[in-house]
Amino acid sequence: MAFEKVSEQSSLYSDLEKKPIRELLEDINTEDQKVALAVQKIIPQIEKLVSQIVPRMQQGGRLFYLGAGTSGRLGVLDASEIPPTFGMPPTLIIGLIAGGENALRNPVENAEDDMERGWQELTEHQISDKDTVIGIAASGTTPYVIGALREARKNGILTGCITSNPDSPMAAESDVALEMVVGPEYVTGSSRMKSGTGQKMILNMISTSVMIQLGRVKGNKMVNMQLSNQKLVDRGTRMIVEELGLPYERAKSMLLLHGSVKKAIDAYKGSI
Repeated sequence: MAFEKVSEQSSLYSDLEKKPIRELLEDINTEDQKVALAVQKIIPQIEKLVSQIVPRMQQGGRLFYLGAGTSGRLGVLDASEIPPTFGMPPTLIIGLIAGGENALRNPVENAEDDMERGWQELTEHQISDKDTVIGIAASGTTPYVIGALREARKNGILTGCITSNPDSPMAAESDVALEMVVGPEYVTGSSRMKSGTGQKMILNMISTSVMIQLGRVKGNKMVNMQLSNQKLVDRGTRMIVEELGLPYERAKSMLLLHGSVKKAIDAYKGSI
């Protein structure tokens, strides 16, 4: 039986070019509301994947995202936000996109059709069995991702995937498949819409829960964030004020001296 792509089915809406702006926006919003519910249904699978990622990372493992087009860009985006948000090195969660850096802004012809390239890029990063590879593809059929997952699995590496189609070839190569069925896109086949929104939600869930499990959050605060602008310095200062009851300027001086909220608080408590 041929593999059917739910994500490629015809939109539930017709004659889009004839609709007034308000109706377009309301219809898109109606479709977007289905995404969170689709993600909710697969929380047990997300939990299964995260619970296997955490012990690997505690042993020094890394997390790799692989994708093409929108999927690849979202993986790179999530990975790039880990250092400033949680103060972790950029080598811990790594996003790879078919076609390389140029593909972040421009389509790279045929890049996603290369079955070998994904695994080649992973080997360039000296991937090991402590690492995890998550493939991202709405279609579930991207060769760049499938080839990488297949080889990773052969080498005893934990594999997962995020897709909008059940029973895809990509899922067949994954230890844990996250099959988020959001239905047909508002513009037929435009997976940058609901599929992309769902991918972003799932990536947020994976990386945030992993970082919390690794101790990078205290209470509900980003105590390890990088102090890369005045807004974040102010936020960090107020965290220290709240935690230790110190005057604002003293808290700010401690923060700038130690470089993170956590280090400043630990240093203060250690000096008492």
